[in-house]
Amino acid sequence: METVALFGASGVIGQGVARALQAQGRGYRVVGRSMKGLQQQYGADPRAELVTWNPEDPASIRVAARGVKTLVYMVGVDYWKFHLHPQLMRRTLDAAIAEGVERVVLIGTVYPYGLPRTERVTEAHPREPNTYKGRMRKEQEDLLLAADAAGSIRGTILRLPDFYGPGTERSFLYRAFVAALEGKRAPLIGPVDMPHEFVFVNDVGPVVTALMDEPRAYGRFWNLAGAGVTTQRELVKEIYAQVGRPAKMMTMGKGMLRLLGLFQPFMRELVEMHYLLTNPVLMDDSALRGLLGPVHKTPYAEGIRQTLAALREQKQARANPVPVTATP
Repeated sequence: METVALFGASGVIGQGVARALQAQGRGYRVVGRSMKGLQQQYGADPRAELVTWNPEDPASIRVAARGVKTLVYMVGVDYWKFHLHPQLMRRTLDAAIAEGVERVVLIGTVYPYGLPRTERVTEAHPREPNTYKGRMRKEQEDLLLAADAAGSIRGTILRLPDFYGPGTERSFLYRAFVAALEGKRAPLIGPVDMPHEFVFVNDVGPVVTALMDEPRAYGRFWNLAGAGVTTQRELVKEIYAQVGRPAKMMTMGKGMLRLLGLFQPFMRELVEMHYLLTNPVLMDDSALRGLLGPVHKTPYAEGIRQTLAALREQKQARANPVPVTATP
């Protein structure tokens, strides 16, 4: 059976792709910086091969890619280090090509599209990023697409909107889930009544595995839209309704982000991306559905239910840790 390597396997998207491969009975390699973290997440799965890498070391990247047919690239960087995206992609591509990897699937974002020119954005929309982060993501994509065009390796890109669900602590909605369970006010970044879309994180893995197995997918990029157009306010109302409380929220605007950014690097970096809340990029994924057929999308109410259940389970586990017994 072919070897699939998940670079950046410790993130929530990587975990979702791993679950999809597990459901298909397929073996896979998980690649991350920390063996301890990989063991915690994947050590119990006999189909998982655990490999560490140092993304700064080309030799280490080659070892991680050795014997691999398909490489799924989900490597994240700190929000204030986006200049690393094209650098890491270049090193990974060089290593993958040298090791004879056949295919690379890059998990991308809406950032390279820039300001939307149409209500719904298809893959034909110009890639004209209006932010530094968008330019770095576009440069990352261009490296893969150029390698595909040159015949060095096959490459494809799956664009995701904002996502939410179990484990997505960087989601716009994560703090609203926690606040609802604690009976507190949900901190949101406004405006909260503009159209927006979110994809449930557990829906992504099956799409990635279907895309990587489809020969026609390569040489271009594909949109995966959310489960429908909604607003932050509507989703927060649903979150609070499911915990039996009236919705309470506080909204931060761009000015507050700038102020918080004086002390928090992540908030500082959100300022340039604020346009996504005032000029939302709503994607059209009819091309992807034409390629793969029906794409399952968990309705928002069900995704919220599952996320709340996971947070309750996590809270209970912290309150009642399993005792560790010494081995005689």
